Amino acid sequence: MRWIRFTINQQTSYGILQDEHIQRVKGSPFEGYEKEEVYYPLKSVQLEVPVIPRTFYCAGLNYAEHALEVARKAGKEPNLPPRAEIGYRANNALIADGQTVVIPRDATEKIHYEGELVVVIGKKAKNMTKENALSCVLGYTIGNDVSERTWQKMDRTLWRAKNSDTFKPMGPWIDTEFDPTHSITTVKVNGIEKTIYKTNDMIFDVPTFIEAMTSYMTLWPGDVIWMGTDGHSPDLVSGDVVEIHISGLGTLTNPFFKEPLV
Repeated sequence: MRWIRFTINQQTSYGILQDEHIQRVKGSPFEGYEKEEVYYPLKSVQLEVPVIPRTFYCAGLNYAEHALEVARKAGKEPNLPPRAEIGYRANNALIADGQTVVIPRDATEKIHYEGELVVVIGKKAKNMTKENALSCVLGYTIGNDVSERTWQKMDRTLWRAKNSDTFKPMGPWIDTEFDPTHSITTVKVNGIEKTIYKTNDMIFDVPTFIEAMTSYMTLWPGDVIWMGTDGHSPDLVSGDVVEIHISGLGTLTNPFFKEPLV
């Protein structure tokens, strides 16, 4: 099942994607729902971020090649993480599939994408094990963890490097049946393939993260966990269009635009 959050006629609702049409529901996949006999063509609605998370979690350096690339650029010896550790992102940065990533006017040329698998939590979870961790997962969607690398190096926190408005595209839907085991993530810029990797080739997989996280904190319905990225990104410029395709899941597409100097 694919859950879509959408707006039509100034009303935002959840719906279930059926081919190229959406069946509207009353309620949500997190709190219960009833199907309505109301259908809209997919092309007739405005897609929204599939969930506004209560807490927005993000794994860092969770793919070996990406971790090695970061170390190389920093002139350091590579040091793969010894355990699953999580960070946070800000909801203000979220935008939907098709919406524009706005690069701040004073940003440098070091604007990079990070194509990521996103885990969407469907049930309250505490003290989960690797064996039962996936029982709290509603499904999966796609994220683009946009970064301003110069700010990332010079600021004490990631407040603007990672969390500037529009820096976190997510969507287009939540797929409840997706299995990342044999999936491939492909990122294209302006239609040209730039990055390709095995989606499940993580240092620490989804159950490992959920087990580690719920040992200390409660996960709630609607929470999201971005699982990190592999490879590296070219410098993006105004006018670029980034497509993140995860086989079996879908494609997240967003144009980039830099604010003009005043």
